[in-house]
Amino acid sequence: MLTAKQNMIECMKPGGKPDRFVNQYEALSLQINPAFMTSPSPKRGELNVVNAWGVTNSWPDNVPGQFPVHTPDKILVKDIEHWRDYVHAPSTDFPEELWNILIDQYSRIDTEKAFKTTMVVPGLFEQTHHMCEMVQAMYYYVDYEDEMHDLIKYLTEYELRLAEGICSRLHPEVIFHHDDWGGHDSLFLSPSMFEDYFLDPYKEIYGYYKSHGVKYIVHHSDSYAAPLVPDMIEMGIDVYQGCMRTNHVPELIKKYGDKISFMGVIENAFVDMEGWTDENCEKWVRQVCDECGLHSFIPCIAQGGPGSVFPGVYMSLTKAIDKLNQERFGTDPAEAEKMREPIQILF
Repeated sequence: MLTAKQNMIECMKPGGKPDRFVNQYEALSLQINPAFMTSPSPKRGELNVVNAWGVTNSWPDNVPGQFPVHTPDKILVKDIEHWRDYVHAPSTDFPEELWNILIDQYSRIDTEKAFKTTMVVPGLFEQTHHMCEMVQAMYYYVDYEDEMHDLIKYLTEYELRLAEGICSRLHPEVIFHHDDWGGHDSLFLSPSMFEDYFLDPYKEIYGYYKSHGVKYIVHHSDSYAAPLVPDMIEMGIDVYQGCMRTNHVPELIKKYGDKISFMGVIENAFVDMEGWTDENCEKWVRQVCDECGLHSFIPCIAQGGPGSVFPGVYMSLTKAIDKLNQERFGTDPAEAEKMREPIQILF
């Protein structure tokens, strides 16, 4: 039997021979980077925590993660024409003891079973609307092109400084990068506008990682983003994680599966709810696996990390995928468990 990591490689590889469905995040040992450790962040239930960029975030109990607070007094960028007065990148000159903590943590990963994976969040687009507020950011993209290009360049330069430390100190095999580029049914920006603002910056960021030892880029956008898949491929993304059912993933696999893989389709709205059941989780696992097939597809909860709003849902999906793998490929769930790192619920 292949390890979880080997199986994911076969799943992603054109002409690969996976011996079962990859089971959600089993092959990605998600780890933080020093920016997480030096920026205040709310825990579930905490409100109005100001991070290292000056953005105020809250994490109400009933949502999957933290979100920026945009009451008028808490919007960071008060005037886009003078954004430099408000936006000041945190230092990437992290204390040696922080690096040592993470180096030790990364060294404990069984790299036969899982990829050393560094999580980077938020992404460039998300940063702009975190700082400016969503509606205002959309307005700025249309009417303040120069300012937004300059702001994105500034954020890109910060990401490259962060990437330099990550690659030279932690040596990850995978970068798991967040940046939501759409809603459930549509993009936030037209493809041409998206390309104008973000194609080259992400090519630079992801190109840096790949030229410094990173093997794969997994990009999270739990959204509709089908028109951007060619751009993702050009950026160097290997796995589009978080893809909603609205993306018509079987069609994307047929068209682009030799260049990029797709991870998700099990939307939180389908399974992660009050009164959730194992039966419903299994129903959706079977349906999406039947629709998408074994190659270039990883069945997974759409959210950006192993976990769920309602405790137990993620593990229910994991058990349902193990059950399906046993039925279809004769994979013993106990043996599958031995082939992956212990699952760590992050959310």
